[in-house]
Amino acid sequence: MLNNQHIDVIKSTIPLLESAGPALTEHFYKRMFTHNPELKDIFNMTHQKTGRQSVALFEAIAAYAKHIENLAALSSAVERIAHKHTSFNIQAEHYQIVGMHLIETLRELAPDAFTQEVEEAWTEAYLFLAQIFINREDELYTLREQAIGGWKGARPFVVVSKTAESEAVTSFVLKPKDGGKVVAFVPGQYIGVKVKPTLSENIEIRQYSLSDSPNGETYRISVKKDSADNGHAGLVSHYLHQEVFVGDTIEVMPPAGDFFYVEKQAPVVLISAGVGCTPMQGMLNHLSETNKPQAVTYLHACDNANQHSFVEETQSLLTRNDWNQHVWYREGEDQQCEVTGHVGMMTLNSLANELPLQTGNFYICGPIGFMKSIVEQLTSLGVMTERIHYEVFGPHASL
Repeated sequence: MLNNQHIDVIKSTIPLLESAGPALTEHFYKRMFTHNPELKDIFNMTHQKTGRQSVALFEAIAAYAKHIENLAALSSAVERIAHKHTSFNIQAEHYQIVGMHLIETLRELAPDAFTQEVEEAWTEAYLFLAQIFINREDELYTLREQAIGGWKGARPFVVVSKTAESEAVTSFVLKPKDGGKVVAFVPGQYIGVKVKPTLSENIEIRQYSLSDSPNGETYRISVKKDSADNGHAGLVSHYLHQEVFVGDTIEVMPPAGDFFYVEKQAPVVLISAGVGCTPMQGMLNHLSETNKPQAVTYLHACDNANQHSFVEETQSLLTRNDWNQHVWYREGEDQQCEVTGHVGMMTLNSLANELPLQTGNFYICGPIGFMKSIVEQLTSLGVMTERIHYEVFGPHASL
């Protein structure tokens, strides 16, 4: 258990962590994958190549050290990461491996500063935090396993349909190979998909938002064929688009995620950019099926008409319920959206009179820069922060 002496020692090492920077986690990952190569089948190796995971882990370690006296400040981050971990089927033994390599990394990179006192403090601090995650993840595993249609770990699913939603996005409807039910989810959540791409040396696990409302029988994910940063191609998305067909089997983890729709008996505004529309599509279908009496507004931005996903499905839902939408195309006047005529970046000032700024709940999903802009616009228009909800892509990224 952490005591005051441990806390003081942890705080004293913050300058050391900051001076080491991401080099600390680069050394850590290299060490861990050398000694435990089996973990390459769990970690996103593309993020390793781009450096995103190294930066994310360093920031998480630094944040933990800085908030060691007030871990409540990290509660939302803990919940988000715990959900993400369950979509990889992380187990308690994985924490033991990670902890050992973290301590040895500190010892190897800072042998003079890593005294017995520092080692004891960081060992206790890591074990304390790990147990928080283990406990919460065990709760999530148990809830999903015991629910109707629930399971634990990876379960084989068959692709029963594959539909192009736009130039870059394709939807896959997945049904359990065993013919059983599937556990319910809350619109906005995602599933972990486990595959072995032809071009990969390892098993790969990726998370994809559920883009339809719950039905107890199938899941729908909508995947963008993407390229990651620094020229590293979207390995799994390309594999799904090009090599996975109707009748093929992939493995799926139960639904997870702490970004989801919550009914507040108030108007709703769904705001997305690019493939960020996928969780919004699940929410939109759910709101239509439940006959939401309050107004719903759908706002979307994408590059052009060829990149505009779910056009017919969205229009049908909005028309059926007499809900409003605005869509922006980023590329040039000749590419302006036929639905609303907007071109360029999404701006909300001109829509202020149409939006429920004082009473509505706003759900946002898209690239970091887009969401940052939308959050700033909403707050400048007087929307309270507790009514703004967003999901961030990437390894522990934040606004």
